[in-house]
Formats: sequence, C-alpha cells, structure tokens
Amino acid sequence: MNFPQYRELVGFNRFYKIVDERNFTEIYFIGSKKMEHTIEAKQYPEMLRIKDMLECSPPFETIEESYFLEKINS
Repeated sequence: MNFPQYRELVGFNRFYKIVDERNFTEIYFIGSKKMEHTIEAKQYPEMLRIKDMLECSPPFETIEESYFLEKINS
C-alpha cells in the first residue's frame, strides 16, 4: 500500500490523512473553525482504528487527495 492514504468518516465531516500504519492526521470542523490533530498510534485501540481506516471498514470511505484538499481548504 502506498502512503499517504485519504479517508472520510461518512456522515461526520471528518477527514483523515494516513501517513503510515502508525500515524495519521484527523481534520474536522466546529462551525467555521478547522481543527487538526496528528495522532501516533501507541495503544492497541489506536492501531485498530488505523487498520479499520485502511481497510475502509464502515463508516470509513476512501477519498482522493484532491477531494481531501478541497474539503479541508474550503
């Protein structure tokens, strides 16, 4: 699998840039304010979350980089 990978949490307006199997950035909006968190998976639940995102387990969906950039920069 090539990185970075991009995902959306369907129905929650949250976007993810997965850098590798242990690191990702989550971007979401509260009103008009953009929030960004970089997470390094150190605990098992965090590792499972990245695994679910990479496997596109519902409610995660694959998105293209262009869509990701459009959403986070709008």
